[in-house]
Amino acid sequence: MSRPIIVFDLDGTLIDTAPDLLDSLNHSLAASELAAVDEAGFRRFVGHGGRVMIERAHAAQRRSLDVAEHDRLLKLFLDHYTDNIPGKSRPYPGVIDAIALFENAGYLLAICTNKYEANSRALIEALGLTRHFAAIAGQDTFAFRKPDPRHLTETIRLAGGDPHRALMVGDSQTDIDTAKAAGIPVVAVDFGYTDRHVREFEPSAVISHFDALTLDLAQRLIAAAGH
Repeated sequence: MSRPIIVFDLDGTLIDTAPDLLDSLNHSLAASELAAVDEAGFRRFVGHGGRVMIERAHAAQRRSLDVAEHDRLLKLFLDHYTDNIPGKSRPYPGVIDAIALFENAGYLLAICTNKYEANSRALIEALGLTRHFAAIAGQDTFAFRKPDPRHLTETIRLAGGDPHRALMVGDSQTDIDTAKAAGIPVVAVDFGYTDRHVREFEPSAVISHFDALTLDLAQRLIAAAGH
């Protein structure tokens, strides 16, 4: 029998990258002579990638944005972000202990994120966590990305896991919808990057700290999905 696997989203789930995403967003906005976004306002824009953040920030300041300018600002955003990895980004409280708990119990671990794969790998490497993950799949790893369920199922296969013995952990509607479409149970963290409470999207379970991601919870959810 294959080992069970837990697949994590990255930004807003495993790692709090908000401070660095905010810095890079404001770096790009300055090039458009737009006002900087503060941390409170930033939460309305984050969670769907740099292009969407830039678009939403312009809309909030009632500024139009043509395709060429959008592309230019996205490049500024990505270059700034890449050049400053890991910056202020750090694992959320309890992440390191949760990784150890599931590794010791024989679980495979993987990451499925809509962040670019190179940036995802660079961040995980800079934080000294690479050895823990059997696969790290970004938005450009395959020809599809979340919420396409194949992004999740192919990440599981890349890691050597079985989708029938899998659990997803994420922070957004995208993660929850992806897992549901794949027939995989999903635990949602309620401290990530979404402007609506994750409970509204009806995940299998909601946690507020990684201490609550227990072996018992994972085993129960995986077993229930298999019936």
